[in-house]
Amino acid sequence: MEPLVTTTDLRRYGHDDLATIRQTLLDIHADAYAADLSDFDERFPWFVDHWGSHPNYACVVGYDGDEPVGFAYGAPAAPGREWWREHLAAAPERDATFSLSELMVRPAWRKTGIAEQLHNALLADRPENLVVLLVDPDHPKVQQLYETWGYRRVGNRQPFPDSPNFAVMLRPLPIEAAA
Repeated sequence: MEPLVTTTDLRRYGHDDLATIRQTLLDIHADAYAADLSDFDERFPWFVDHWGSHPNYACVVGYDGDEPVGFAYGAPAAPGREWWREHLAAAPERDATFSLSELMVRPAWRKTGIAEQLHNALLADRPENLVVLLVDPDHPKVQQLYETWGYRRVGNRQPFPDSPNFAVMLRPLPIEAAA
């Protein structure tokens, strides 16, 4: 039976906290991909370190009691390096962008609302104008979920030769935190 998460303890972390939360992120990832780990997914520790090295890295980890159930993290894009621009005929005038790198929920807590809680908590007070993320098109339900949260697909991108050809999704900010 899936746990019902009604109130989750959402904890915010930044660049200086990576050493403290790194193993928690790796453990959540291992649980989330236990049944379907690809060679690309096995490089997740590198991605954690890469994103966590950004001085403005932001992360939210959700807990059900003492149990970590999921996380969301990312960092602002460097001004002028908004790679999503190539997918639009004309970029918005206000284009400061937050890159949402990962949103992950452990299987036992999926379909409980925790994904939206993590997403909204991470983005609630962002100063950027837009948020961009990549979604594996082999997971159309995930893409549809992001669309219900205000994202729109603007193109495809394969950032690494062995990665999926991800759907590029973009939405405006600000976003209000879930009640």
